[in-house]
Amino acid sequence: MRFRPVDTSFYDLFTTSAQHLVGGAELLAEMLSETSDKANVAERMRAAEHAADETTHAIVKKVNSTFVTPFDREDIYALGSGLDDVMDMMDEAVDLILLYEVKTLPPELSEQVEVLQRCAELTAEAMPRLQSMKSLDDYWIEINRLENTGDRNHRRTLAKLFSGEFKTIEVLKLKDIVESLEGAIDAFEKVANTVEQIAVKEG
Repeated sequence: MRFRPVDTSFYDLFTTSAQHLVGGAELLAEMLSETSDKANVAERMRAAEHAADETTHAIVKKVNSTFVTPFDREDIYALGSGLDDVMDMMDEAVDLILLYEVKTLPPELSEQVEVLQRCAELTAEAMPRLQSMKSLDDYWIEINRLENTGDRNHRRTLAKLFSGEFKTIEVLKLKDIVESLEGAIDAFEKVANTVEQIAVKEG
């Protein structure tokens, strides 16, 4: 097993990055509420996405300025980038809801956001465990299960959209939002896969 430097700042940054995702998922859930101030939620989401970007930049800067990293630089880049991708997809979904002025959202979207919230919580819980590389297998197994649930929800939602219940223009708008949510869940799975790869190499 590789000797890991005492410096915990990488793990702290990954934990902070994952905590941004918890906040982003909460904002996304708020955005789905019919009574929410969507412009206000979108503004707060932009601020959250900016904060997440700053953490990602800090990770990259740390990699470039550190001689001995806790694990492979490529894996650090991949994990930092993967966490950032999740936030970008959630930000996109919020932005589309605002820009498209969607008034009524299918209840199936709430199920997808619940999956995203659970993925965010699990990821935030897993990041501090990177330092010891212990008890991480449950994390990627559960994320994979949630991703499969998300896939089933995605198919059901698309079937609902094309059932004839919605006007064509609404279908086009909602499909973009649905795809953004699916993209965020897929991005969470990529993060979990990266964590698994790191654990296999370093364990």
